Amino acid sequence: MNTTAQFHGVFAKAFEIPVDNVNDQLEYQGIAEWDSMSHLVLVTELENSYEISIDMEDILEMGSVEKIRVILQKYGVEIQ
Repeated sequence: MNTTAQFHGVFAKAFEIPVDNVNDQLEYQGIAEWDSMSHLVLVTELENSYEISIDMEDILEMGSVEKIRVILQKYGVEIQ
């Protein structure tokens, strides 16, 4: 099972921020650490963590933690 804590941990690792700073309202460029370069790091971390390959169209739509949670469902990743 994929937990919210694990999911948030992926963001914390990609952005090098405390996991406590991650929530569903966190948005692209909403913090200094989430810029275009770290967005690519995030995508890589998500792909590695969940063993998926994310389409470019979906990568471009990943504008918030909440939106990413929804997009991952398309790849069979359910966050509990």
